[in-house]
Parts: sequence; structure tokens; C-alpha cells
Amino acid sequence: MSKLFQHQSLGDLMAGFFDGSIRFGELLDHGDTGLGTFHAFDGEFIMVDGQAYQIRASGQVVEVEPELTSPYAAVTFFEPDRFEEIKRPTTLKKMRSEIGQMVQSKNVFSVIRIDGHFDYVHTRAVPKQEKPYPRLVEATRVQPEFEQYDIMGTAVGIYTPHLYDGVAKGGFHCHFISDDRKFGGHILDYIVTDAKVQIQTIDSLEQHFATDYAEFMENDIDYDNLAAEMEEAEG
Repeated sequence: MSKLFQHQSLGDLMAGFFDGSIRFGELLDHGDTGLGTFHAFDGEFIMVDGQAYQIRASGQVVEVEPELTSPYAAVTFFEPDRFEEIKRPTTLKKMRSEIGQMVQSKNVFSVIRIDGHFDYVHTRAVPKQEKPYPRLVEATRVQPEFEQYDIMGTAVGIYTPHLYDGVAKGGFHCHFISDDRKFGGHILDYIVTDAKVQIQTIDSLEQHFATDYAEFMENDIDYDNLAAEMEEAEG
């Protein structure tokens, strides 16, 4: 039985709830692979093989200490049930189309891991935000972007059925980290040329809420224009 553990929803993050409300040490109890962000939206989070990394707005990649916190993250114990190989140059747009055919069903969550050689990778990392926090779409309008060519690395992605748009990003949400752990971020584009694709079909979703976070529990959250804002902010 495969489970995706998700803390908070992307909709809450979109609305500007950036305070960390779960420790990364606790997230490690629920998975060894995943993605998300940090308290005050301080960069991008990716977990590979049980090790969590933070890609900061400076471009620096650091290992995550267990006491750091996250306002939004999704993790799983990665046990793939489908395997494919990429042997030709494939863009992000084309890869998403092909993975859409590889997944067991578009009606359930899937976790995707791509390991191998990328001709090109284009990423971003949102800078740390200050209170009063903006909505996420505003925060992502000013963000450092990074590019690398001829790089070995790993892309971790989550496919979300569009029925759950708002709980997470309907479609694909993917982060990247290089094998040397010096480059990464939220993926904006890539060309992958020689890689192994592994896909895990998710049987159940555990949605965890920050019930001890009073600001979240007592707030009347504005979810207006959520779909349009998610498309702009997350791509």
C-alpha cells in the first residue's frame, strides 16, 4: 500500500500561509522522497533517498536540519511500480505528455523520479518572504532563475489528478537536484536525453493539517482566482 503524506494544501500556500508548521524531522517519518518549501517560503525543498535538501534563492544547495519547518510538503516512501527509459532528447513539455501515458491512471496521484543526463535544466528558487506575507503568485513574480547545461541529476515530481487542483497543483509539480548536490530548484524547463524514469502509483493520500497553528485555523482564507494564480506561480 503506497501512501502520499501531504502537510497543508497548495491552496493555503497560494493564499500566503508561509509559516512553517511541521518539522522536517517529522516529515522524514512519512517518506524518503518528496518536495515542498520552507518557513517563510525560503527556497525549494526536494527529498531524495531519505535526504532533504534546500535550494536557496542564492542558488546554494544545503542539507536540511531536522528542526527546520515547512508550510507545505508532500512525501512518500518511494516504491516504483513502473519503469521506462529515455534515450532521445525530450523537453519538459514532451516528457509530461509521455509520463501522462506511462502512469497507471490520471485519476490517482503518482510520484515520478527521473535520474540521468540532462542537456539543459532551468529552475527557480523563491526568496525568503517577510511578514505580512504576500500571496504566492506575487512572491514568484520576483524570483531568481538558474540554468545549467550538460548535467547529471534527479527530477522528483508529483502528478495530481485535476479533481484535487487546489489541494495540490493539478497536473505535474517537479523539483530538481544535481548529482553533485550543487544545483537544483523548482523546474521551469529541461531537456533530458538519457535517463531512467520510475513511477509510483499512490493508493492513498494522507492530508495533514496545521491544527495547532491558530492563524490558519481561525482565518477566513481567500481562495478566489486560485486556479489562475496556481498556473502562473507553479507553471
